[in-house]
Amino acid sequence: MRALIQRVKRASVTIDGKTYSEIGQGMLILLGVEEADTKDDIEWLVGKIS
Repeated sequence: MRALIQRVKRASVTIDGKTYSEIGQGMLILLGVEEADTKDDIEWLVGKIS
């Protein structure tokens, strides 16, 4: 499990040309998860992010 935190002026998620979500200024978290990740991994990463 990996996470990248980035400050942004704006960000959006676009799929097939349609915007599904967007934010103004704030924090963007790019999260990578794999099948081998456990509940303990999730709890550890949530603690680090918050």
